[in-house]
Amino acid sequence: MWQIMIAGLTLGMISSFHCVGMCGPLALSLPLQRLSGAWARRLAIMTYHTGRILTYAILGLVVGLLGRRIYIAGLQQTLSISLGIIMLFILAFQRLTNGRRRPGLEMKWTRGIQQWIARLWRSPSKFTFFWLGMANGLLPCGMVYLAIAGALSLSEVPMGMLFMTGFGAGTLPALMALHYSGHLISLSFRQQIKKAMPIFVAGMAVLLVLRGMNLGIPFISPVLAAAPGKAIICH
Repeated sequence: MWQIMIAGLTLGMISSFHCVGMCGPLALSLPLQRLSGAWARRLAIMTYHTGRILTYAILGLVVGLLGRRIYIAGLQQTLSISLGIIMLFILAFQRLTNGRRRPGLEMKWTRGIQQWIARLWRSPSKFTFFWLGMANGLLPCGMVYLAIAGALSLSEVPMGMLFMTGFGAGTLPALMALHYSGHLISLSFRQQIKKAMPIFVAGMAVLLVLRGMNLGIPFISPVLAAAPGKAIICH
C-alpha cells in the first residue's frame, strides 16, 4: 500500500507546479479578509485544502470501484491503452484549437461548479472554505484526469482511494507556499509552467499505452497481473 501512496504523492508534487499556474488565482482570491486574526486565516486555508483533498479521496473511491470491476473482467490492458490514446487525442485537439474549444459536457460542468463557487462567495458561512475546497477539487483539470486514470488502472478499491488522497496531499506544499508567498511567483513563471505541463501529460499518456502492452519492462511496461479466475467448486 505504501508504494501506491508514494506514487500518488509523487504525481501530486509534480502536478503542484500545474496547480500553481491553474488553481493559483482561486487559492489567492479566497475571502480571507473576512476573518480576523492570523490563526483564523490559517485554519480557513487548512479547511479549504481538507475539502479539496477529500474530494480527490471520494473520486478515488468511485474510480477504485470501477477499476476493481475492470480488473475482475480482465480488461486492465485494454483500459490502460485506451486511456493513454484518449489523453493523447485530447492534447492534440487542444493543440489544434489553441485551447479555445472544450467538450460541451466539460463546459457545462465547469459552469455549474463556477456558479456554486459564486454562491459560496456571496453567502459565507463557517463551512464556506471547506465547500470551496471541495468545489475546487471538482473543477476540470488535466492533472486530475491523469490521476484518475492512474487510480482507475488499480485493482483494489482502497488503492484507488489511497492513490487519489496521496495525489491531493502531494499538491499541498506548493499551494500552501502560494498562499503565503504568492506575490513572489510571477505571472510569467506560472504561464511557463502551464505551457510545459502538456509535455508531461503526453509522456504519462505514452507510459499508459506502454503499460497496457505488457512488454515486461520494469517500471515502464511491467506484466499486468491477470484477473482472478473463477473458483472451482468441488463436491
